[in-house]
Amino acid sequence: MRLNSMALRSFRSYTDCETEFSGGINVIVGKNGQGKTNLLEAIYLIATGRGFKARSDKELIAFSSQDAHVSARGVSGDRERRVELTLRRGQRRDMSVNGVKCRTAAELAGNFSAVLFCPEDLNMIRGGASERRRLMDMCISQLRPRYAAALASFSRAYEGKTRLLRDCGENPGLLPLLEEYDLETAKYGAILIHYRANFVERLAPEAGRIHGEFGSGERLELKYKTVDTVTDPKAPPSAILPELLEHQRTHKDAELASHMCLSGAHKDDLEIDINGCAARAFASQGQTRTAALSIKLAELNIHRDTLGEYPLLLLDDVLSELDEGRQDFVLNRIGGGQVFITCCEDERVSDRTGGRVLTVDGGRIYG
Repeated sequence: MRLNSMALRSFRSYTDCETEFSGGINVIVGKNGQGKTNLLEAIYLIATGRGFKARSDKELIAFSSQDAHVSARGVSGDRERRVELTLRRGQRRDMSVNGVKCRTAAELAGNFSAVLFCPEDLNMIRGGASERRRLMDMCISQLRPRYAAALASFSRAYEGKTRLLRDCGENPGLLPLLEEYDLETAKYGAILIHYRANFVERLAPEAGRIHGEFGSGERLELKYKTVDTVTDPKAPPSAILPELLEHQRTHKDAELASHMCLSGAHKDDLEIDINGCAARAFASQGQTRTAALSIKLAELNIHRDTLGEYPLLLLDDVLSELDEGRQDFVLNRIGGGQVFITCCEDERVSDRTGGRVLTVDGGRIYG
């Protein structure tokens, strides 16, 4: 998988620029605030259909413009790909691959795939369950199109059920719709649980192995956690569905009383332990970084093994947070595919990797 070139117009800090990339390591340098992370977000957008910092399309559009355009050319699965997106304020975006329109972001994902590691990813260790669900969702969505579609459908059903529970106190006439929303959230939730459990079954040993190779002598363990009525989360969705419906039945009164959705896949978590202790509560800064790196490198390997080729690897200002030993460990493991690394100074990184240097300055890219 290789991204050959990209053109940006009115995308965040980029007014109008084009650039070409090396098929190996691309070291993106520049002072703070010049657009290094914005370039990675554009790459992530064409791979996944979403930005990793923006909450909506309007945040990706330059303040002075009503629309933004991102286009990229490359090769994936031995096929040439041309991906184009046009984002508009207050309107649906346009997306196409090789001139064929995509209706959803799920259709866009899979033409390119990307693994991202940024400073915010440290939150997957110390943060709440939503951070760890996001890790699972972003990776599985790129590898399994059915998962991406189910996730979108589950989100719509969950939002509808949440509104119903909030409003039914003042409008009891809404209550007959609750059974329909329960069925929808359980049906799509069963698909999510099935894929999440099977993904973690692959992720856990790979992350544990890589963590051991850091040389810390510590043991990293990952365990998927879902609602307690599900006896085998790796089972087919058809077997999980009645167990989710039973969990909803036992929580119905509590949901009506609290006006909150208390049962479903939106409560899932990925438990991360170091030497048998919960990393969320006890991990030091060094342990947090090592665990997060191990998980992300394991994700990279799962993409490679599933797709038969390396995904695009995006490292946003990660090396500056690591000591030299951890930097060397990461840099020695990122060969084989196309890599994009942002940093403020390029001398050590480019010398140690032999990568091509791209300098970002004032929304322009040189190199």
